[in-house]
Amino acid sequence: MTRIDRRALVFGAGATGLACVAIAEEALRDITELKPGDFAWHPERAPAGPVAVVVSIPQQRVHVYRNGVRIGVSTCSTGKPGHATPTGVFVVLQKDKNHHSSTYNDAPMPNMNRLTWSGIALHAGNLPGYPASHGCVRLPLAFSDKLFSVTHLGTPVIIAGAHSDPWELTHPGMVLSAYAETEFEQVVSSLSGKKRPSDWNADESAPITSVIVSSADQTVELIENDRIVAKGGLSMLPGDRLGSHVFVLNGAHDASRGLHWTAISHTDAADDMKFDTRMILRLGIDPQFAGEVRARMHPGMTLIVTDAPLSPDKRSGKDFVIATTAGA
Repeated sequence: MTRIDRRALVFGAGATGLACVAIAEEALRDITELKPGDFAWHPERAPAGPVAVVVSIPQQRVHVYRNGVRIGVSTCSTGKPGHATPTGVFVVLQKDKNHHSSTYNDAPMPNMNRLTWSGIALHAGNLPGYPASHGCVRLPLAFSDKLFSVTHLGTPVIIAGAHSDPWELTHPGMVLSAYAETEFEQVVSSLSGKKRPSDWNADESAPITSVIVSSADQTVELIENDRIVAKGGLSMLPGDRLGSHVFVLNGAHDASRGLHWTAISHTDAADDMKFDTRMILRLGIDPQFAGEVRARMHPGMTLIVTDAPLSPDKRSGKDFVIATTAGA
């Protein structure tokens, strides 16, 4: 049986009573009262776990989640008219503490987290209180430094018009359809001893694994870093829609004999963001492809589901982009 548990945005496990109210009020005050250049940073709310970044263009805010708990929120400045910041799902492709622009007069871009090789990135810059960049997401200098300290290659970055609070999904299978109960031991064995990318040291670096599922193409892709290593077909009922969701793997869940994920739903509108958990049981993938995923999976692996096609105009060169708008 699939179990879904929607968890509050800021509350960590163990936050109760008046403490919960205080944290909730503080979080609300942080968001509504931040002036251009202001931010809030509370890494103690979730000291460890996978990181995901959400950029809200309408709010001109950047939200940072770790292990499903928001640890930071900041003002930002996205692309101005004629240079709109593209929306969609990205991952950090490159990190450079002291980057300079190769396009705009060697302009400094401190604490750069690159999202596309064509020039979209998170970095420190001027924040006038409205969209003013050439497509990048500008951040306060101090906040960009803190963000730089928790991201890694492969960290998912969602740029959207609206997003849900993080929620949890525990599913008796690999999310992309159920598997036989006897296979759970194989999954546990595949994850045994593996760390999240944020926990790797220089001697333990390994490929970042991502899985992309497209209902439009009825295709599933397995990616290591920026290289597609396997493709498979997706079977689903006519009329089913996946929506737009990013899942980050936490690990095996013994009680359900399945996998435990933290998820964020996103869209360019405020509606149609719900994920139909019953549909998971109607999805099917090729057993050989499932085996390829199992062999490469690790805590922190990202699973992206989308109704957009995985066509060249959505992803160019070695970019890892599931774009909903291309920007300008």
